Amino acid sequence: MSVTTEICEPLAVLGADVEVPLASGEKVGYAALDYAASAPALKRVWDDVAAYAPYYGSVHRGAGYLSQLSTDLFEQSRRTVAEFLDLRDGDQVVFTRATTDSLNLLAGAVPAGTEVFAFETEHHASLLPWRREGLAVRYLRAPRSHAEAVAALEEALLGAAEGPKLFCVTGASNVTGELWPVKELTAVAHRYGARVVLDAAQLAPHHRVSVRELDVDWVAFSGHKLYAPFGAGVLAGRSDWLDAAEPYLAGGGASRTVARELDGSVAVEWHTGPARHEAGSPNVIGAYAIASACRALDEAGFEALEARERALVAKLTDGLAGIPEVRVLNLFGEGSDRVGVVSFVVRGWNSSHFSAALSAEYGIGVRDGLFCAHPLVRTLLGGESGAAPHQEAVCGAPEPSLPGERSLNAIRVSFGAGTPVEHVDRFLTAVRELVSDGAKWSYRNEGGRCVVDTRR
Repeated sequence: MSVTTEICEPLAVLGADVEVPLASGEKVGYAALDYAASAPALKRVWDDVAAYAPYYGSVHRGAGYLSQLSTDLFEQSRRTVAEFLDLRDGDQVVFTRATTDSLNLLAGAVPAGTEVFAFETEHHASLLPWRREGLAVRYLRAPRSHAEAVAALEEALLGAAEGPKLFCVTGASNVTGELWPVKELTAVAHRYGARVVLDAAQLAPHHRVSVRELDVDWVAFSGHKLYAPFGAGVLAGRSDWLDAAEPYLAGGGASRTVARELDGSVAVEWHTGPARHEAGSPNVIGAYAIASACRALDEAGFEALEARERALVAKLTDGLAGIPEVRVLNLFGEGSDRVGVVSFVVRGWNSSHFSAALSAEYGIGVRDGLFCAHPLVRTLLGGESGAAPHQEAVCGAPEPSLPGERSLNAIRVSFGAGTPVEHVDRFLTAVRELVSDGAKWSYRNEGGRCVVDTRR
């Protein structure tokens, strides 16, 4: 039996029948292979949102039927997400705009004097929010194995000063797709009194995330990577630091009472719980979309989804391994477990040029660059992790032939539950043809983007 027949059908997503124009003037079905940036919405989620839309109303403070309906739906969405994440008793779910927003919210709630630990391999969303007054941040060098990561964290915590500590870790890399040993790292962190926040932006769409099992203190993820449309995200976990902090946003909804004082000032009593950090009118449709995606993934079964994705990952990596000019980027070595995210460079090609050719000549959408994880990509490509080298605005094959040595950017292909086998097959065919035959069209740099040169 072939690999193709062993892989079950994808989940239905929006855009599966969209056609895009090629440079030749032909049209072809779009192969969306940029799930790590934003995954297409599940059709089930879109249908749920469309069914609710006529009943949309203000949340929490309306007496009318639609307001009460919307409030019930919003709070039920919170309970659905809590069940999806297998939260502990007393944990809370705060709806945010995305993972970045969630981690910035938590950074504002971390007690003054906290020492924060993070590997330099993190996405900028989990690397940068801790750089604020009152917090000390220690960035750990990129490990090359799970064991090295665990040992590096333990060594760092062993030498840490007394006081509150927080460790931030990704569940799956947005660059290599590799899974991190979250449970083992959390055990070490807790042994030394450090709390743990899990960046699950790339993990949650691909693997079940149980806060109870992993024992992390908080988890953050984005709806737009979990097959849900609209700008909503989640921060979920322990309530004590969140309830003790000033509200993330000051305004209606976060305040329990507001009173004018005799001296002319205003006294405020803030809510505890999720409302404390959800000031303003909440994104009820975004929250409902996330909850719908959680239900859809649960019903599809993560065991089946993970098995399907492993088969696609094997098909992709085996195919790329057969192309000598391609170098797949790995932090933990070949064969390490990963989700459907793979980054690579092609000898003789600038990554922007290669990605543009995939789009213009094959209708394949991927991503190129440093993927908001600059230190990690530079480390993987052999550059200095702390350096910020000049990025040449070129579009074509650089010299020397290894693009990572000069332009320090890569190509990322990513997929998930909605990806048909044909898209992976088409991608591998395109890579082979571009490597062996070159691009059929000329390209130029336009505003920092590589585009087909139509000026001839």
